[in-house]
Amino acid sequence: MNFLSFLVENLETFLTYTGFANLTLGHLVMILVGLVFIYLAIAKEFEPMLLIPIGFGILIGNIPFKDAGLQLGIYEEGSVLNILYQGVTKGWYPPLIFLGIGAMTDFSALISNPKLMLIGAAAQFGIFGAYILALSFGFEPNQAGAIGIIGGADGPTAIFLSSKLAPNLMGAIAISAYSYMALVPVIQPPLMRMLTTKKERIIRMKPPRVVSQTEKILFPIFGLLLTCFLVPSGLPLLGMLFFGNLLKESGVTRRLAETARGPLIDTITILLGVTVGASTQATQFLTLNSIKIFALGALSFIIATMAGVLFVKFFNLFLKKGNKINPLIGNAGVSAVPDSARISQVVGLEYDSTNYLLMHAMGPNVAGVIGSAVAAGVLLGFLG
Repeated sequence: MNFLSFLVENLETFLTYTGFANLTLGHLVMILVGLVFIYLAIAKEFEPMLLIPIGFGILIGNIPFKDAGLQLGIYEEGSVLNILYQGVTKGWYPPLIFLGIGAMTDFSALISNPKLMLIGAAAQFGIFGAYILALSFGFEPNQAGAIGIIGGADGPTAIFLSSKLAPNLMGAIAISAYSYMALVPVIQPPLMRMLTTKKERIIRMKPPRVVSQTEKILFPIFGLLLTCFLVPSGLPLLGMLFFGNLLKESGVTRRLAETARGPLIDTITILLGVTVGASTQATQFLTLNSIKIFALGALSFIIATMAGVLFVKFFNLFLKKGNKINPLIGNAGVSAVPDSARISQVVGLEYDSTNYLLMHAMGPNVAGVIGSAVAAGVLLGFLG
């Protein structure tokens, strides 16, 4: 009888440690969100390299457990997940991501037509528009700045800035930024069609001129000096972006460039995605502020897309016939590379099957990467 009591007592103790005993409605909601992310990645191929790690990370982060000092959760000091998450909280994953982006980016379209930089700059209006809206929603200025960066559609930049300005909101900001990056094919096309006429959609742009290798080598050097002298607080992101690009274009560091744009960025993307997903523990994530952040993120992304398209329409008023820009590439001013540029191409081909906009759209697209990093530096400089 004593042995039976012993077994029953230990079984009851064991059951208190299981996920079933500690499950809440919040955990179920977040697990469902994680499954939706995985579904979108596999069935719809929406940013699978991001959504699968994030979605599975959400599942990991929402396995309920009894807090008994076992160091399991991502917020428990000393746990494995917490150690990996320090790459997010300390802000050193994003610069490494930017190193890889620089090593895989061809800035030729921007170098051949520098005025496309203005489109990338115009799209950053979404960041500052969302900043103003966030203030009106009752967020503190530093929190509003971190939320606003979602409008740049740049997940690493959003993580970097929120780690500095609003660490307590980082999970919601990161998930929101990556969600809208993945939804580029859904959100942008209707806005592009709404803001343009059929005549504008079939504008043919001049073929970009051939860019010399010397220009490609000089661009990251002068780009670093110009942007970082202007906004020194953007140095961690911009420095690594231009360094990665120099590795690619120099022609003598091919192995380093291949490592940066291959194994390194893949490894960091896995770690970043899983830990950001795991940071969405229901007890920490399901708050009213998270809902507000998702709403503001959608508005900022919409504003950024509209600002890019409308700026091209305005800019065309001052350009001669034959030099006009197709406003369908205005959406590419956000820094979701290369998805937003690909959307410019897809929508353009719907109205003229021989009008290829991809190379033109890559100009504002890579300008958007630079622009969002500069905007983050400005916000960090003023609010940090």
